[in-house]
Amino acid sequence: MNAALGPIRVMLVDDHPVVRSGYRRLLEQGGDIAVVAEAGNGETAYVLHQEHAPDVCVTDLSMPGIGGLELLRKLLARDAHARVLVFTMHDTPQLIARALDGGACGFVSKQADPEHLVDAVRAAHAGRRYLDPHSAPAVLHDAAGTEAQRLSSLSQREFEIFRLLAAGHSAADCARLLHVSSKTVANHQTCIKEKLDVPGPAALVHLALRNGVIESIHP
Repeated sequence: MNAALGPIRVMLVDDHPVVRSGYRRLLEQGGDIAVVAEAGNGETAYVLHQEHAPDVCVTDLSMPGIGGLELLRKLLARDAHARVLVFTMHDTPQLIARALDGGACGFVSKQADPEHLVDAVRAAHAGRRYLDPHSAPAVLHDAAGTEAQRLSSLSQREFEIFRLLAAGHSAADCARLLHVSSKTVANHQTCIKEKLDVPGPAALVHLALRNGVIESIHP
């Protein structure tokens, strides 16, 4: 660490406080990284990011309210130079590609060895893209099946609405969480149904579960 510059300032975004506590200890044990803010959801993270201006934001994908991909979109829309690192259990090729295409500076699976998160934060701070060894084969492998192709056809906003709907949120919930009109959500729903070729809500949920977009259906 360059003493004149200080430690790398990190914000952690994960909806499990115990998990965040473990990440904090992991990141700060080397002395060159300091966790300056924590958030349990995307809405709080968006506000805290502006308040604390961390060097790197480390976020999970699946959280109550807006997910990590929507947080990524919102942060980069406000600050094109924001460095957002995705750290999640949801490491399917589709989600990895979507995160990187959406502007994430790196992707680390929670199934990878813990030190890869530390390496990823340091790489992100240095302006380098990082992909852990566990996730890299999934990106390099040609996973362009029919469902994967359909999912990749969704825009970032369509994908976030798809994720929220699959997790059990209503169209009204989507409009409130994403700060858009009900008409906008309805239009996106039509496009999502056509692009994914799903006959109804149950099929949409099953598609999301099969492709790791959601882990389970939240009540």
